Amino acid sequence: MRTETPIQLVPAHAVSSVPRSDADAIVGDRVELQLLTTLKCNLRCTYCSLGVGDVLGSQTRMQYDLEQLGAFVDEHLRGKEIYVTFYGGEPTLNKTAMLDVMQRFPQFRFQLQTNATLIDNLPDWALARLSNVLASIDGGEATTDGYRGSGIYRQVIGNLRQVRDRIGGSITARVTWGNPGTSFEELDELVSGDTPFDYLYWQFVADEMYEGDSLARRRAVLVRLVDKFFSRCDTLYPVIPLMGILRNKLFPVPAQERFGGHTQCRVSTHLLNVMPSGEIYPCPDMMYEPAMKMGDVRANWLRRSPLQPSGAMPCGDCAAFAWCRGNCMKNLYRGYVKQDLRYRANVVDPICELIRFIGSEIDRHEPQRWFEAATEEVRRQITDCEVYEYVEVMP
Repeated sequence: MRTETPIQLVPAHAVSSVPRSDADAIVGDRVELQLLTTLKCNLRCTYCSLGVGDVLGSQTRMQYDLEQLGAFVDEHLRGKEIYVTFYGGEPTLNKTAMLDVMQRFPQFRFQLQTNATLIDNLPDWALARLSNVLASIDGGEATTDGYRGSGIYRQVIGNLRQVRDRIGGSITARVTWGNPGTSFEELDELVSGDTPFDYLYWQFVADEMYEGDSLARRRAVLVRLVDKFFSRCDTLYPVIPLMGILRNKLFPVPAQERFGGHTQCRVSTHLLNVMPSGEIYPCPDMMYEPAMKMGDVRANWLRRSPLQPSGAMPCGDCAAFAWCRGNCMKNLYRGYVKQDLRYRANVVDPICELIRFIGSEIDRHEPQRWFEAATEEVRRQITDCEVYEYVEVMP
């Protein structure tokens, strides 16, 4: 049975135009087009951010055609290096749209963010075109199945093993670190055991899961992750947040140049989330808020991201800002600009505390001396890892 939904063609004359397009909407020469092929998903993860504002499931098919997308690219993104991330919902539920985009724009780079339950249904030529796969997983089997459903962990690992040799780039374990009981062992196993993952990336969950001793339990795991990262100089422990923070501490210029000195989640500079309707938002977690709309593919307009640093945010006085660069702009916006005091106290500030803690743990290991002792290959992986372009670096 076919599960994907076809692209729905919408006549250009049926869409009203918006007479605005900012020449400075994109900072730098790189653009990430995060194309949400559908807002439908075949899982019901308990922490899904698209559940906010009833976004999840609200749009099941793309309402713009590839000629409209091409016209938008020609008008607003000409001369830019473009990489497309297929996103959702679960993007493989609209496999036809994915494949059509890949064939229509062969000059783009492609990434897939997926729950990996259907990745084995993609054709070999499409898998070969993927520079990176962000596969959602929550840790070990018990943790993942607890959030995603019984048997999902084994299905994901099995599917990724099946296609690993056919994927053209890397596979990154994309963890939402929600459970304070998540152990070092289950995170470590994702990149140390017999798994298909090349890298581990985590995000601290943007939900109220930091009460009681949960910060202390997370800090204990972070200590062990950092200790293992610095335990050897001849091989890399491929944990993206640790790699990225170390890179920023030792080499601050790339972050300042590529992101205009802004947050490396890219929402202020060059990340365009295109909903199936064609509407564009800077952050995939804020597509329910009309004030965040920054463009439209069908109407062919684009403006600067409204999600920008603000004087209301405390980052400028934070000791971590030189290498953190603001972390999650959505969290800061909600906690400090919108003055959601509960969200600030229970989500934003605990996450900031954890990020500062990671930085202090890295400093404890004398990172400059470690880097000087590392092999040339390890140093190159720290400075030039391509996956930095596809994830937020900061957790």
